[in-house]
Order: sequence, then C-alpha cells, then structure tokens
Amino acid sequence: MISDEIKRFHDELPQGVELVAVSKFHPCESIMEAYNAGQRIFGESRVQEFLAKIPQLPADIEWHFIGHLQTNKVKMLVGKTAMIQSVDSLRLLKLIDDESRKAGVTTRCLVQVHVAQEETKFGFSPEELIEYFESRGFESLTNTQICGVMGMASNTDDEARIRADFKQIADTFKTIRDNESLGLQGFEVISMGMSGDYHIAIEEGSTHIRVGTTIFGNRNY
Repeated sequence: MISDEIKRFHDELPQGVELVAVSKFHPCESIMEAYNAGQRIFGESRVQEFLAKIPQLPADIEWHFIGHLQTNKVKMLVGKTAMIQSVDSLRLLKLIDDESRKAGVTTRCLVQVHVAQEETKFGFSPEELIEYFESRGFESLTNTQICGVMGMASNTDDEARIRADFKQIADTFKTIRDNESLGLQGFEVISMGMSGDYHIAIEEGSTHIRVGTTIFGNRNY
C-alpha cells in the first residue's frame, strides 16, 4: 500500500531529512493516496506529464522537478515548481534565471554534481562547481536561488563505491557552504539517495531523498 509506505518513511526518517516521493509515470490516483497519507513533496521528471498533473491535484503540493531539463522546456516550467533539482549546466542555469526574471518569480534550484562512473549522467564535476562558486558566478543571478546540490551514485552493487560517491557529493557541498567569503544564503540542501541506496545517502549527509519505486511500485512507462 502506498499509504503504508509513506507512513513508514515519515516514521523512520531522521529529523532534518525530507522525503521527495518520485511520482513520475504514476497516475494522479496514486499521488492522492500518498497525499492523503501526509506526503506533500513530489518529484516529476517529464515536463508535459508534470504540467498535466498540476491542475488535477491539491494546490499545496510542493513539486520538485528532478529530471534532465531540456532548454526548450524551461519557459513552461518556471513558476510551476517549488524547486528544480536538476540544474546540470551554466547555460541551463542562466536560462532559468532569464525566464524567471521575465515571469517575475524567483526559482529555487539545486546544482547537479556528477560523480558517478557512468558517462551518461549529467552535471558539473566537483571541481567545476567549486570553481563556479569561488569565482562568484552566482552573483550574476537575479531571480534564481541556488539552495544546494543534488547527485546520484554510480549504478552498481558495490556499496563502498556508492558510499564514496555520496561522500564526494556531500564534501563538494560542504566546501562551498563553509566558504564564508561567499556569503551564501539558504545553501542547505543535499539531495541524494533513491530507493536502493537512500540509507547510505542519509548516513553520508543527505537532506532530501528521492524515492519512487519503494513507495509506488514499478512504473508504468
């Protein structure tokens, strides 16, 4: 039961760790079951699917966009999300900022750190991201707030590798956050950990876990 899993997560998660229920590819009825069990943060990764769901569901849902965001879809998404978790390039970040300014909104974002072994994953290397902040590139943003980082571990059964990946993401976050000269405000989110590895992610410092399959079952692609 979806409601049972939601209640279990809410009971078991340590204080300071938020559950993002990954509802992509699942129907509104399933989301409502999770909602009625007390869940408010949901993650979607396809813009069209996400936009179709919004009017059918309660207005107090906090929607997080967690998928790879194509630049031609940014305008459609701005103003509709509580957070875009998957900002994986400077070009995308600038476009989100430009569209947010035009729409008169401030968009909260996470920047995606790429540490996994797979070449297909998107994002900044830890070195690129630290350099971006140390060079104060974020100061050119007018309508975007970078709230932290997100990332994924390598797709492997090697627990030591998964733990090392999560540690590297968290260490990148801490290097940026602890640099007092940057004067960052609200930089406090580490989003990492999914159904198969969230326990390790929490041990390594995750503040937001993104869980879909464990809650909703296998997706209907």
